[in-house]
Amino acid sequence: MNVETREQGFPAFFADAPTLTVRDPLALFLGAASQGLIEYRYSDAVRLAGHSCPTVAGAYLMVLNGLRALHGSDLPVRGEIEVSMAGAADSGVTGVIASVAQLLTGAAAETGFQGIGMGRRFARQGLLKFTEPVDGELGLRRRDTGAAVQVRLDASVVPWDAEMRPLMLRAVVGSASPEELERFGLLWQERVRRMLVEHATDPRMIQVTAWQPA
Repeated sequence: MNVETREQGFPAFFADAPTLTVRDPLALFLGAASQGLIEYRYSDAVRLAGHSCPTVAGAYLMVLNGLRALHGSDLPVRGEIEVSMAGAADSGVTGVIASVAQLLTGAAAETGFQGIGMGRRFARQGLLKFTEPVDGELGLRRRDTGAAVQVRLDASVVPWDAEMRPLMLRAVVGSASPEELERFGLLWQERVRRMLVEHATDPRMIQVTAWQPA
């Protein structure tokens, strides 16, 4: 399946968002991916969440920028990264952000894969934790080197269009016309586009700092 077919039905800018390639030893072991290499695109996060919004886009970019800070030009190893969420699992949008982080890193909470054999090879269970002392939305830690970063999102760097406030009010209460609903959707995705395409590595929006977990 080529990229054009894979992105069919999504806004065109999804294909312009940065991608992430990881090496997954479990995928290699089970023959699921050639050389264990898996490429993730923003559309994968949208399929997981079921929608595209600044939270999903922000989560996607936080993980990408955090992994880049930890690995440089090397490929991240999926399943060998711990994720620490500052918020509780059931608070606000923490669960949405954690789901995207799990998709990209393989880190899972208590429901995650428990591993293969007595040695629990490739286990991902317990690599995702909540209510952790992180200065930001999430922290990422390499299991091989112990290097860690914490990541904060400031989505106000990309504000809503001035038209959005009155449109959103009418859309939420159900009084918007079909034309207004269409305009609402276009403006909603325009903010997401700007985040993903124009500000994907903007340090004002995605702030990555060194972290020393307790």
